[in-house]
Amino acid sequence: MIHESSSIFGCNYDVFLSFRGEDTRKNFTDHLYTALIQAGIHTFRDNEKIERGKNIKDEIEKAILHESKIFIVIFSKDYASSTWCLDELVKILEHRKSSQHTILPVFYDVDPTQVKNQTGSYAESFAKHEESFKSEKDMVLKWRAALKQVADLGGMVLQDRHESQFIQDIIKEVQKKLYRTTLYVPSYLVGIDSLVRRINWWLEEDETNKVEIATICGIGGIGKTTIAKVVYNQNIQNFDGYSFLANVRKTSEECNGLVRLQRQLISDIIKGKTQKIYNTDVGINKIKELVCCRRVLLVLDDVDDLEKINKIIGTQICFHQGSKIIITSRNQNLLIAPSISQLFDLESLSSYRDSCKVFEVRELAFNESLQLFNWFAFNHNSITESFMEYARSIVKYCGGLPLALQVLGSSLSGKSVSVWKSALKKLEAIPDSKIQKILKVSYDSLQDDHDKNLFLDIACFFIGKDKDYTITILDGCDFYTTIGIENLIGRSLLIVNEKNKLMMHQLVQDMGREIIRQESPDLGKRSRVPKKSSASPLTYKDCQNTNEGQMQNHILQSN
Repeated sequence: MIHESSSIFGCNYDVFLSFRGEDTRKNFTDHLYTALIQAGIHTFRDNEKIERGKNIKDEIEKAILHESKIFIVIFSKDYASSTWCLDELVKILEHRKSSQHTILPVFYDVDPTQVKNQTGSYAESFAKHEESFKSEKDMVLKWRAALKQVADLGGMVLQDRHESQFIQDIIKEVQKKLYRTTLYVPSYLVGIDSLVRRINWWLEEDETNKVEIATICGIGGIGKTTIAKVVYNQNIQNFDGYSFLANVRKTSEECNGLVRLQRQLISDIIKGKTQKIYNTDVGINKIKELVCCRRVLLVLDDVDDLEKINKIIGTQICFHQGSKIIITSRNQNLLIAPSISQLFDLESLSSYRDSCKVFEVRELAFNESLQLFNWFAFNHNSITESFMEYARSIVKYCGGLPLALQVLGSSLSGKSVSVWKSALKKLEAIPDSKIQKILKVSYDSLQDDHDKNLFLDIACFFIGKDKDYTITILDGCDFYTTIGIENLIGRSLLIVNEKNKLMMHQLVQDMGREIIRQESPDLGKRSRVPKKSSASPLTYKDCQNTNEGQMQNHILQSN
């Protein structure tokens, strides 16, 4: 479970200054500290006001672990000579792994490569450390790794600029990072921790510094967008630019929707500055300029095909090294398409496969489902005995789908037991319209009537049947069943289990049957009569060839 309280909003300090006192305390760091305070940025620095002695280390550790949002690490010529500074840097980096805090390296009178590779004065300092800590080689290696890691983050370099202007640039950068906008996520989330950790690990993996792409896929209402938001909020501080484009499928179909998405992407990356974009061609060129020179995190939410992405950002996009792209989609096969390697300018087919990752969102376990349902139905995690039987039945009906649990839990909140009983009976006959609307998007996105009819036939007559048997029957009815089944699996509408049986989420199956029910109030005028109906004889109007009798016999046996 993830709560909003895990964010950085409880911090006491906006900024923590890490520096070598003998180098910069009375000049550059003092000037920077004063400028930060004058800008209204609450800043912590180790100064004479802290009681000297055994408590100073505890005070600084407390500020690092619990009280600061941004860490400004000032690298000076003799920074590496201080084991105190090096230990502090290691602690800051360790803390960053489990928090939303930001590190801003400032290279005062050294070059980033000198810090990264430990050359020049840094080499001299480490030669002394190697000699002084012969029995603690692991600690020295940690120091070296920390310097390399923080130098790779980029940062701000003084070079030949005036210090006063340099400090103002730092202030602006801090203000951008402090006032970034995180996305709203519900305060009560269940069953996503494991997948969030896996995606975070993928985002933090930067050994090769490659551009990488991932999809978070699954059926509608499974929680793809929520998981993407959680991951986005937890990782934006690690990138130079970031953008979350929500509802790409829907927005791109609206008037000027593509241009609006482009404007948002550009505005997000350059931190809120407005851009005049009047057509997609101009927008594509501007986006290409921006993403090639900074490491970005880009999330494209609810994408049904690559053509949508192509229209927003163009093709052959040369993202900066280390950039990550996350796509949420109902289409499991989105990244399999060869055109994606061209879309994102990946080096080769082998490189493309290594750079693409698929994270599938699974249904919640029963206990997790009951926990989430109870939260929406009762605003807590416990339930009175009189409701338990009906709650368990409804949770079973939802099949681990978070959207269904939320919709039904909220709709039954505060209602009597008799209303719960009536609602459960209604669900057995007519599915909830809000849930159906979300699930039907996957059906509507199927390529053609062939795949739609195949889905309806399987939903009505072939669930639990052997895949090969089903292919034999339906191929005889002018279906191209093998490719059709693959398309349904790709859209998260169908599953083939370990026994080669065709399976479907209960709510997805109900959605298919509801489509048929809405064809006509008269059973005789519907294209199919599913197994749940008591009508007889059954009709099937789509099978018109010599295998019609075999299909009819199968349907009759199913009932």
